[in-house]
Amino acid sequence: MTWLLAALLIPTLFWDKGPDSADTLRKAQIHNISVPASIEGPWKGVSGFSVEAADPTKMVKVPAPDIQFRRNRASATAAPWVDSNGWRFIRQPGGTYYYDAPGKSAALAAAEVFTYGVHAAIHTDADGLQPFGEMLAFLEKIDLPESPVLANIGFVDDGSPEAGEVMNLLVRRNLLFTVVHSPDPKLDLTVKLGSPEYPKSEAANPSMFAEKVRSKLTDGKRLLRLYGSDLVVGRLVGNGNSAKLFLLNYGASRTSVEGLRIRVLGGYSKYSVLDFGLPQEALLDATKEPGASEFTLKELKVFAVISLTR
Repeated sequence: MTWLLAALLIPTLFWDKGPDSADTLRKAQIHNISVPASIEGPWKGVSGFSVEAADPTKMVKVPAPDIQFRRNRASATAAPWVDSNGWRFIRQPGGTYYYDAPGKSAALAAAEVFTYGVHAAIHTDADGLQPFGEMLAFLEKIDLPESPVLANIGFVDDGSPEAGEVMNLLVRRNLLFTVVHSPDPKLDLTVKLGSPEYPKSEAANPSMFAEKVRSKLTDGKRLLRLYGSDLVVGRLVGNGNSAKLFLLNYGASRTSVEGLRIRVLGGYSKYSVLDFGLPQEALLDATKEPGASEFTLKELKVFAVISLTR
């Protein structure tokens, strides 16, 4: 695959308070900020900070990552709905984004930006500064040279709202895709709304549409399968000999995920884990079968990166 992930980016804090708040940021170990142009000058005189002017009105505003509970039409239960921006970033990787992410969601927002390698500024409140600063420190530990994004589904994006909803569900179901302009023979499947195989009318139910894509691909060809949680979204980058798996727990503000079983296509035999908020741990019950590897992550609080090598 020729489409490469840009160098992974660490987001900046958008801060609209003056230099008298510098000690607050230092305590949170935050030293790279973007500020309104009106206060850029005073901030430039504060030692220990990298400061640039930014205008949120010129950025694409995205919601804070989280989950919502929506009533399931088929039952009396409330099903979790993952608010992920992954599909937006895949659709427009060159955009500049702006979050208003209070509290713990600031850390997850930073991890989401890093995972998809986009430019973003994140605004948070007093409760979010410490988690945000801790996440930035964690992200700086991750060494990842520019690597191909691993995907085996091509999606022809016509820019419509229907296409956006379908991409959203593909991300949430961990059906790893890349946007293409025409079918790519190197991919296992190409999805084009409006084609005889994928009528646009079917996109009115994006959940069922995503299930159709999964069925067409077959589970045996899925690059990534996660068992035990509907709240985790994964992304794979790598080359023929090694890969990195990013795991985002969108329910992090409410609960950690325990006993997450992971299946990755590819015969990887060595694994290492960096888990935000947890000491480094070994993966459990690792098994290798022809063409695939399975293992269990004991706990996922917010964000983890698993390195895989053959």
